Amino acid sequence: MEKTKVMRISRQPSPVQTTAQNQPENVKYFNYSGSMITDNVRWTRAITSRTVMAKTSLNKQVLTSANWIKHVRNKLVKCYIWSIALHGSESWTLRTVDQKSLESFQMWCWRRMEKICWTDDVRNVEVLQRRVKKESNILQTIKTWKANWIGYILHRNRLLKHVIEGKRAGRVEVTVRRG
Repeated sequence: MEKTKVMRISRQPSPVQTTAQNQPENVKYFNYSGSMITDNVRWTRAITSRTVMAKTSLNKQVLTSANWIKHVRNKLVKCYIWSIALHGSESWTLRTVDQKSLESFQMWCWRRMEKICWTDDVRNVEVLQRRVKKESNILQTIKTWKANWIGYILHRNRLLKHVIEGKRAGRVEVTVRRG
């Protein structure tokens, strides 16, 4: 059995041809360090697999454990479950479909925490009103994580910071003061 697999990442993926005698298997996606990498540069498959893992963990860990008070369960969901679901989200490019998927995952979590059945006629607004008022949205959490990540990268990598800011070696910056 051959371990080597290849994938071309492109908006219009095509098989990779090599000069080797044994052609490696062309794949459309693979799991790398817990993130699903796809050949079409979309994160939908990764988001789906992460939310499935988080849902399984929520059902096993948080809901089957002792009856904790509401704010402790909220913190557990945000700390433990969202960390599973949003692993690697700093690099995700979210399309509208992906955002809706993440928002529906969030509502699924809150409905499970409130023990609201999907057949009950309870609107999302009502579910959110039952939650603590100052809770953040899952999309806001992703934006915060992305901002922290780019801040960390810029802080650690001076060259990247200069490239992003448009500074180059030998360039003279002029400051004009009006006054």
